[in-house]
Amino acid sequence: MKIRTLAAGLLVSALALTACGKQGSPSDNGQAGAAPPPAYPVAKNVDLPGSATFAKIKSQGGAVTIGVKDDQPGLGLKDPTTGKFGGFDIEIAKMVAAGLGIDESKITYKTVDSTAREASIANGNVDYYVGTYTITDKRKTQVSFAGPYFQAGQDLLVRKDDNSITGPETLKGKKVCSVTGSTPIQRVRDQHLTEPGGQIVEFQKYSQCVDKLGTKEVDAVTTDDAILKGFAAQDPDTFKVVGKQFSQEPYGIGLNKDDAALRGKIDDLLQAAIDDGTWQKIYNATLGKSGSAAQPPAIQRY
Repeated sequence: MKIRTLAAGLLVSALALTACGKQGSPSDNGQAGAAPPPAYPVAKNVDLPGSATFAKIKSQGGAVTIGVKDDQPGLGLKDPTTGKFGGFDIEIAKMVAAGLGIDESKITYKTVDSTAREASIANGNVDYYVGTYTITDKRKTQVSFAGPYFQAGQDLLVRKDDNSITGPETLKGKKVCSVTGSTPIQRVRDQHLTEPGGQIVEFQKYSQCVDKLGTKEVDAVTTDDAILKGFAAQDPDTFKVVGKQFSQEPYGIGLNKDDAALRGKIDDLLQAAIDDGTWQKIYNATLGKSGSAAQPPAIQRY
């Protein structure tokens, strides 16, 4: 029953996020007066000498493939009925595309799970990736990052009636679920947070973990608080976020490792969006609907 309730909640959220009929353009999601995401003027005569990725996009008539997630409420969620995408990450992806001179009609969103991100970028299956992708030194050896465009922190999603888990120090002996290849599950493993007697459960999607939490097959789901708050908002009578961050998770836009020209341009676009208020409008129209406030992080150029 709880699985069906969660699925229904996700469906309602997806329909709300795309009710206006455009990819990545949520409606007011039941909140009176909520503003839609801003429009993104398409830049003219953009040129990026030295960017192999941008040259490829131009050779395809301006068509771009953007890697995203499809099961994260408020961030990157695919409407199961229309196939359209909405959320904070999707709006950031659209804004960047417009700044590169790419019309929204030329965007293809490609769902890529966490374990396949580096390979998808390196192999050119996606031109850039916007999907709760934490910037780490290890990942920088395989891809490069523009940003960060958002600062999250690792947290825990538990059942509403479970008061035994209040933070990472209370996970001993518990069954904890997260996504294969994610930094949160690696942190749980490296810090031995579930030992003794606990267990780590891994899936390809966070929604699978949340389903297992609802059926009491796992005790907690761990990942970034922004993702968990989205799931909790779908079923507040069943789930809650502990609310005690125990990491810093800067989200970056993943790019080909050798494309410094494109990285620099996207950093410029992100900075402009922060400076002119576009970033805040995007946040307010998506993640901000949960009632939580946020400030844009400082861009880290390298």
